Amino acid sequence: MFKYEGNMAQSSVRRALVAKNAWLPRKVATSGDQERISVMFIAMNRFRVVPGHEEAFEAMWANRQGRLAEVPGYVEFHMLKGPKAADHSLYASHAVWETEAHFKAWTQSEQFRAAHARAGESKVQYLSGPHFEGFEVIIHEDRDGKRVDQAA
Repeated sequence: MFKYEGNMAQSSVRRALVAKNAWLPRKVATSGDQERISVMFIAMNRFRVVPGHEEAFEAMWANRQGRLAEVPGYVEFHMLKGPKAADHSLYASHAVWETEAHFKAWTQSEQFRAAHARAGESKVQYLSGPHFEGFEVIIHEDRDGKRVDQAA
């Protein structure tokens, strides 16, 4: 039987999940007597915005109707502004989900279709389409330096 032994008492992500009655650690791997859990999945899209289109890109996201909170398993979202290069400004969307399955369900949902319905109407220019990266969290350290994978 799997037993969660980490200390996430001070974790902001755990507090968000507990508030939504959604915190369910899950076993993802075993190594000998060691069991590892994942309590979240991070979905990121990188956008390379052509210089001069940054303001329009940021306004588009700021004015976009959020639909993520309507879907089970959603935890939080961030839009990140990264460094500028000669040919683009880097941005990344960063969505935290309870599990990868919750994220995949979002991509098949009516809320996803509605949130992306007007994507082709944007006047923002990109070097290329968004680049997706998905990550299963394997180590989570809270602000007190406590890790999920450390015994309490």
